[in-house]
Amino acid sequence: MKFPLAMREFHGNVMGMISRSAYLSKLQEALGRSRIVVLSGPRQCGKTTLARALLSEDSVNYFDMENPADLSRLDEPMTALAPLKGLVVIDEVQRRPDLFPVLRVLADRRDNPAVYLILGSASGDLLRQTSESLAGRMEQVTLYGFSLAELGVEVEQKLWLRGGFPRSYLAQNDRDSAVWRKHFIQTLLERDFPQWGIRVPAQALLRFWTMLAHYHGQTWNAAEPARALGVNQSTTRRYLDLLSDAFMVRQLHPHHVNIGKRQVKAPKIYIRDSGLLHQLLGIDSPKALLTHPKIGASWEGFVIEQLLSMVEHDEAFFWAVHQGAEIDLILRRGDRLVGVECKRTDVPRITPSIRHALDDLKLSRVVVVYPGSKRFHLADQVEAIPVCLLTTPMMDFF
Repeated sequence: MKFPLAMREFHGNVMGMISRSAYLSKLQEALGRSRIVVLSGPRQCGKTTLARALLSEDSVNYFDMENPADLSRLDEPMTALAPLKGLVVIDEVQRRPDLFPVLRVLADRRDNPAVYLILGSASGDLLRQTSESLAGRMEQVTLYGFSLAELGVEVEQKLWLRGGFPRSYLAQNDRDSAVWRKHFIQTLLERDFPQWGIRVPAQALLRFWTMLAHYHGQTWNAAEPARALGVNQSTTRRYLDLLSDAFMVRQLHPHHVNIGKRQVKAPKIYIRDSGLLHQLLGIDSPKALLTHPKIGASWEGFVIEQLLSMVEHDEAFFWAVHQGAEIDLILRRGDRLVGVECKRTDVPRITPSIRHALDDLKLSRVVVVYPGSKRFHLADQVEAIPVCLLTTPMMDFF
């Protein structure tokens, strides 16, 4: 579908003059080849702002499921949607799962005059429903918070402390940012989850989420949080999945190969946004961050999220064996595997874990990301790359 020239050349007067043109281009490409595009991502990460760059909220083709007037317009969805032409946007679609069968019928029309952009903040149920109702008709684009590639390496410390949610990052000061993140957590647990049909006490989820923050960067063990909360392990598994479906937690699954070593089988747990991690840990200033015992794990998670948002890949894993060797991140594209180690050190060195991973996993290369400024080789197939290079497309990553 062709968009007006001004929209196709949009370079992003978005969220305080911060360009999100890469995401906009990706979204336009998806809309050009698919009848239905799902733009997913956490609440308040900028999905609505991105959609409004393509279609004004005043347009008759724009439906916001948090607007009572738009909800009323869709009381008879086929009648409301069938006559529309061009781009049709439905925001917060997880509040109206009954629309998916209607969209399937509309997308299958011969010479269909419309394409549909649906926005959602709950990945699990949303993707299950869309995959069942819209199989073969949809394409997904996932929006992350602000990244170093969008902001520039000079703001690395600010982005790391506050996280990538636009309103948290753009707050006037660190105190205002922390207040916004506190209210974001409360709103998600007390309002959004119940609206999505999740019937779990907000305080129980908050306690669990806070416990996860202390496990950030570690392998998942359901027994310990279950004992602490006084619930069974299946309940903590459900809590973990709820927070993962809301894009709050990343479960990084292990990579397995056929070797004669006992490999770790449980996923590693990360709070996806560093600002929310710091809020849950009580970190409210740069000084508090730099003196906190979780600083290394926090930086590791921050770098992993930057890489996953920037580097095109098919799958992401970690690898570890019970004897101690491990690799923080493994990215696969096609038949190539690249290992990533995140080292918050001035002088990165090759480790026995890296040597074991190269031998056992047949990695194409290993990249060691560190906070310095120079890119250099540590050994054959092993290279140290400064975090500042994450601000530019890493075309040679694989």
